[in-house]
Amino acid sequence: QVQLVESGGGLVQPGGSLRLSCAASGFTLDDYAIGWFRQAPGKEREGVSCIRSSDGSTYYADYVKGRFTISRDNAKNTVYLQMNSLKPEDTAVYYCATDCSMPAKYWGQGTQVTVSS
Repeated sequence: QVQLVESGGGLVQPGGSLRLSCAASGFTLDDYAIGWFRQAPGKEREGVSCIRSSDGSTYYADYVKGRFTISRDNAKNTVYLQMNSLKPEDTAVYYCATDCSMPAKYWGQGTQVTVSS
């Protein structure tokens, strides 16, 4: 059974950092690319970052480039999203999924990130 579980969200002040985790089960990271997406209240879900299964190459949306870093630990079957220099506009529910673009076949339940003073 394929499952994705996000963790690591929370409340952080502007300029702060968080590291999100996406723990995968039922498959290995060699099988699927893993993408991070986010959805703010009243807005559409948007892509944030992705790491491909084939070669580990990465992609970042312009609005997070230089601030966020995606990585994976194959031994732990987990993908991470290190988020630095957070801004209030980064506030959203963050999801991981088994694709770099939507629609994705499998999704996690999401983790809330709130950037506020």
